[in-house]
Amino acid sequence: MKIESSSFGNGSAIPADFAFGKRGDSEAPIALSSNRNPALRWHDAPEGTRSFALVCVDPDVPSSGETVNRKDVDVPVDLPRTDFYHWVVADIPADCSGIAEGACSDGITPHGKLNPAGPAGSRHGINDYTGWFAGDPDMQGDYHGYDGPCPPFNDPRLHHYHFRLFALDVDSLTLPSRFGGADLLQAMKGHVLAEAEIHGTYSLYYKD
Repeated sequence: MKIESSSFGNGSAIPADFAFGKRGDSEAPIALSSNRNPALRWHDAPEGTRSFALVCVDPDVPSSGETVNRKDVDVPVDLPRTDFYHWVVADIPADCSGIAEGACSDGITPHGKLNPAGPAGSRHGINDYTGWFAGDPDMQGDYHGYDGPCPPFNDPRLHHYHFRLFALDVDSLTLPSRFGGADLLQAMKGHVLAEAEIHGTYSLYYKD
């Protein structure tokens, strides 16, 4: 099974159109971006595939927020990192072979998208902006569907965004109505027939 994108090349930089944040200026180092989901296409799923699941995960997110987005210090390169899910989709029908650019996300929705568009019959989980914006009255909420990259502007470590597609042997996964990336991976155990992946990179790091 293979997955590809016409929006960025495998292993190459993701254009800012597909990011949540883009480079700003010295006063506001991060500006809001277009936040469009990239185009994805897949083929050669194994026989017996009854549905697909999809995640986009950044494994390079700082495990501590103490130095994040500060002008006076860089995020230490050797700081332990953790996963941050940008997109979680379950129950994509077996006859679906892709998602069009901008079909599931086109712009930023404060407080999160509640019912984002997607392949017929699929279910969007919440992404990790849900936790990131918790406590921010202007942005807090449940962020369903795709919300793209926005790494710290003071992080010299290049962030990698892995789009992972799973072919499953079930039509639907047993998941709560509100589920995240870890819930999806747990529910898939024992049902994965094949996996395909592409990744892109993104950074907002710069020095004055």
